[in-house]
Amino acid sequence: MIQPSSLRRAAAAAALLLSAWLAGCSTVAPNGGADAADDDVSDIVRAAQSAASAATPASAPRTIDPNQAVAAPIDPLRPNEAVDLNAAAATVDLWDRLRRGFAIPDLDTPLVQKGEQWYSSRPDYVQRMTTRGSRYLFHIVEEVERRGMPTELALLPFIESAFNPQAVSSAKASGMWQFMPATGKYFELRQNVFRDDRRDVLASTRAALDYLGKLYGMFGDWQLALAAYNWGEGSVQRAIKRNQRLGLPTDYLSLKMPDETQYYVPKLQAVKNIIARPADFGIRLPPLENHPYFLSVPIERDIDVSLAIALAGVSRDEFHTLNPQMNKPVILAAGTPQLLLPYDNASQFIRNISLHQGPLATWTAWVAPTTLHPAEAAKRVGMPESDLREVNKIPPSMLVKAGSTLLVPRAQTSQRDVSPELADNAVMALTPDVPPLRRVTLKAGKRDSVATVAKRYRVTPHQVAEWNKTSASARFKPGETIVVYLASKAARGSSKASAKASHGSVKAGKSTKAAPSKKTSGTKKSAPAKKTVKKKH
Repeated sequence: MIQPSSLRRAAAAAALLLSAWLAGCSTVAPNGGADAADDDVSDIVRAAQSAASAATPASAPRTIDPNQAVAAPIDPLRPNEAVDLNAAAATVDLWDRLRRGFAIPDLDTPLVQKGEQWYSSRPDYVQRMTTRGSRYLFHIVEEVERRGMPTELALLPFIESAFNPQAVSSAKASGMWQFMPATGKYFELRQNVFRDDRRDVLASTRAALDYLGKLYGMFGDWQLALAAYNWGEGSVQRAIKRNQRLGLPTDYLSLKMPDETQYYVPKLQAVKNIIARPADFGIRLPPLENHPYFLSVPIERDIDVSLAIALAGVSRDEFHTLNPQMNKPVILAAGTPQLLLPYDNASQFIRNISLHQGPLATWTAWVAPTTLHPAEAAKRVGMPESDLREVNKIPPSMLVKAGSTLLVPRAQTSQRDVSPELADNAVMALTPDVPPLRRVTLKAGKRDSVATVAKRYRVTPHQVAEWNKTSASARFKPGETIVVYLASKAARGSSKASAKASHGSVKAGKSTKAAPSKKTSGTKKSAPAKKTVKKKH
């Protein structure tokens, strides 16, 4: 029987051998590079994958060896196939492959010409956008073709985000495919303390194509599906029904839509035309070969972002370009089980991590057991308050609510990684650092309104209206019970002020008959009667 330690050594040896072979192979990046090596690494890749599989038998419980933090790098779309950059298919021009898959009917309108003119007059912008997109296009084209979709969809990030996975719109849409928070959640894109999968290259692409496929299934027309991706499926459905009632056509060009949506498909058409005939617009596309720019490196242990960058030998910008979903300076294996790294850097990462001495992660997660001031939370976890505030983005005058997950230093001797439940569901909730509120009840006078009560207690009409389930312009009936919430000191002070203003005496918690008010200029000021003060929990 093979001992587990022997299996781990075999897997580690295979991973090291793999990295040594891959490190000796230069790759032609999508924007050009050195000549590829002649050696075929397919057998080495298979050997490493086989050894890694043998190291953790399917029938045995999964255990994590602290010394084995990663597995062999793979193509995330073809995990069971070796990556061979010397294969004939890898040298095909990816732009040509993209063009051959165009299948959405063309538009020829003034808005298309407007888009063509806009892009062609900005060749530097197009160059930056296409160079940035070259990192992701192979993966997206592969996924689009695998689903039998038209390859124009692979161009959509050009108009959504200019292929910037860190892009955030004024409406809070985020990522390369610009998902709104609610839509992202619907398509299983996690958004929590540690990561935002709307920015994840692989997850957001999967979700976007899922969504587009759903929309095509609803409308049976790619132009309408694209309009719905921009405007919302309900909006497009209502526009179609409106035209049907009026006896009008229901195609994309016939619908009444906002300006942005009217320009959306023509803008995509303009990009399509430029990719199809770049010379006609004075545009030079960067070389783009038909192979992955990045590989996926499965990770099995939490690891600091800074350490991962150093071990991979990439710049911080390049790392975050491929792994933009990270919200914190630590990568949790339970929530982000893989890193994306350029081909050569993936092998360097595996080689260096096998030689690394010391902890992989210096950060971990801590759940606040009760609502705490940041200073108290910092004291409990043993770090300066300023550091706790900075790494957890806690603004001044805020408390950390019970159940919030904070990033805190990890003990050097700890081998425990953050759990899957916490990695997927961590939340941060803050509350203003103000005195506890007390519930004050009173009886309305003859002339009391939401506005007069708000002014008397120095709160907003909106607050008074919310506390009493009425509108901000409402008036109270004489004798009606009014509820306000005040800070403890303010509640006591307001009782006195209110009594003085109404020429009556009020004591919290006791019934007090209001003294008759004096007449002034023929008007009468009503005094609030009974007040009861309670703490708000």
